[in-house]
Amino acid sequence: MLMRGMRKAIHKFRGGAHVPHHKDTAELESVRMPAPATVVLPMQQHIGAPCTPTVKVGDQVFVGQVIGDSDAFVSAPIHAPISGTVKAIGPFLLSRGVSVEAIHIESDGQETLWEGITKPEINNKADFLKAVRASGLVGIGGAGFPTHVKLNIREGVTVDTLVINGAECEPYITSDYREVMENADHIINGIRRVMEYTGIPNALIGIENNKPKAIALLAEKIVAGGLEDRIQVVELPSHYPYGAEKMLVYATTGRTVPLGGLPHDVGVVMVNISGIAILDDYLDTGIPLIRKRVTVAGKAIARPSNLIVPIGTSIQDVVDFCGGYNVEPDKIVAGGPMMGAAKYDGAAPIKKQDNSILCMTSDETFAPIDEPCIRCGRCVDACPMSLMPTMIERYARLDNPEMLKKLNASACMECGSCAFECPARRPLVQYLRQGKQVERKAVAK
Repeated sequence: MLMRGMRKAIHKFRGGAHVPHHKDTAELESVRMPAPATVVLPMQQHIGAPCTPTVKVGDQVFVGQVIGDSDAFVSAPIHAPISGTVKAIGPFLLSRGVSVEAIHIESDGQETLWEGITKPEINNKADFLKAVRASGLVGIGGAGFPTHVKLNIREGVTVDTLVINGAECEPYITSDYREVMENADHIINGIRRVMEYTGIPNALIGIENNKPKAIALLAEKIVAGGLEDRIQVVELPSHYPYGAEKMLVYATTGRTVPLGGLPHDVGVVMVNISGIAILDDYLDTGIPLIRKRVTVAGKAIARPSNLIVPIGTSIQDVVDFCGGYNVEPDKIVAGGPMMGAAKYDGAAPIKKQDNSILCMTSDETFAPIDEPCIRCGRCVDACPMSLMPTMIERYARLDNPEMLKKLNASACMECGSCAFECPARRPLVQYLRQGKQVERKAVAK
């Protein structure tokens, strides 16, 4: 029997993969990591225009101070997570091969709050959207889409449902689960505030059923607040990738986001569950997004943990705080093993989008070996977007943008289900990514 304030998913999407859970850190309470000696803050930690530094070398900065911003609509400011001195500003190579400027701050050990930190005053929707942007909030654990852009509903578009993404379908990661268990009141109040200021009448919180405590706690909070007629928890099957935007919209509302479309097109706005809690805290305190809850896991790490880490902290500092390595890791991944980005060394910093650091041994990694395709069709069956991965691979190799367009290569969300199911262990995601680049280059000419 379902509890009040919750219901089952409406629809199951096609394809996907039954990935192992490995949620070994689920019941480990989050530990607040102290400020490191230095932080490095790339000026692009979101989809959209990179920020321009608003400070210079030698400047003293304080916790929560804006140190990078942009006039572009699709962008989000970046704030100092520690107080100290700007020691350098220079090029930094992101994991996807793009170079941006980065600000290096040396801590003064004081953790002094910026004097400009104030609780935002909100009287209307415009004030609210301005506050969301000022918070620096972007999509947590994903591509980093600025949240104020998501919540800025275009004229003539009707949105009737706010979907909160708490699926956390990737193996190992438990940071969103810990957000629920430790900050459920912030989550429910944040949802209520977003609904109030945007005029969205209903909200659905999607969580996979391998997190029964989180589902029960949120349902209890919803009922206690008398909100069960407006907010419901939707229990999802434990199947990858329910956390993907299009899959979660379909599962919770039964609506299909069109190819190339956005949730707005079907009357939905989606926000990550940790993001909604961060936003509520900002509206209460005026302290922007300067720390992230991060799961640190994998067989190579000495002490798996859930940490609250200053953004810009190096992976090596995080590893050292967790007791270092048991053995030398075969691979370090920021994010989940399915969609995360491998890091070439421990100097890479924690960014706004990072929700986990995985230090994996060779028996945990799934290295492709690129054997010949046996035409079994498992990749096609696994694709949630109904694409043909091996055909896209073929035309990516042939540099053929016309065929890639016909095959809807740009619709690939790089979830990795195809590669996970491939018995030949072909690097399909890399080929699919290459195909999307070929198509984009052709459009840009």
